[in-house]
Amino acid sequence: MKGENTAAPAPAAAARPGPGEGEQDGGSAETTLLVRRPGPGERDPVRAHRRRRAIELSLALAVPAALILLWQLAADQRWIDSRIYPAPSTIAADGWQRAADGKLWPDVWATLKRVIAGYALGTAAGYLFGLLMGALRMVRAALEPLLDALYVVPKLALLPVFLNMFGLGEGPQIALVATTVFFFVWISTMAAVMGVAEGHREAGAVFGAGPWQMFRHVLLPASLPQVLVGMRVAAGVAVLVIVASEQIAANDGLGHLIFDSRTLFQNDVMFVGIVCVAVLGVVFSELVRFIGRRLTPWAPRDRGRPQS
Repeated sequence: MKGENTAAPAPAAAARPGPGEGEQDGGSAETTLLVRRPGPGERDPVRAHRRRRAIELSLALAVPAALILLWQLAADQRWIDSRIYPAPSTIAADGWQRAADGKLWPDVWATLKRVIAGYALGTAAGYLFGLLMGALRMVRAALEPLLDALYVVPKLALLPVFLNMFGLGEGPQIALVATTVFFFVWISTMAAVMGVAEGHREAGAVFGAGPWQMFRHVLLPASLPQVLVGMRVAAGVAVLVIVASEQIAANDGLGHLIFDSRTLFQNDVMFVGIVCVAVLGVVFSELVRFIGRRLTPWAPRDRGRPQS
């Protein structure tokens, strides 16, 4: 936070001689002295950071809560058709009942295991290709045009191809997630490696670093923060893709639950599935973010966070 600036006149200030005047004829002039006082954030940065985080958390909770209350009010006052848009209380009661009866967890687990398997495969392949293409110019020249062409193909358009390759079952779902994640991680990794400052590379070369040492001590720590950003984005996209895929070619999972309940006009069940997808996406993305922060303690943090 900025400190406070106050103005106070100097007790005595020598006057500068004006044009055409000698020093002996100069008058007196008053100058302004700026005194900077530390603000609250500088006097107690830990307390200021906690206060700001409390405000941010309150806002993050208040906005969704206000929208839910507005939705509930609209349903109670019949401003909207509750048969099409059930009240949040109805959705919560139905979700709780399905969870207590054990009907919800098989679909959640089916979606979760597909996301985890596909994300792990896509991340590993994307990071390997991104690292090689970012570090080796010839590899990049050979593979980048092909991967660029495949990147623009809608990933759901590849689902029939994966169905022909793997048949019905888990294979097509996992392959679709892995393919989607691969491109996000590949692009972020290649850009991160190529963006490592030349001075870092030169410093490693001066100290006689070999290929492995250059990767371990220069390329990896310098590029990993940006790579983890791509992984976090890919985590959210993986959930979106698997839900769309399950609506087309699956007999279980949250996507199938949403599509099937909409077909049967069970809109309360449909919204239960949508809420579960939202929670799953947020938790998965934040988990990747949490792991990334632990793996990269040297990465830049929020400027408002006090330094230890």
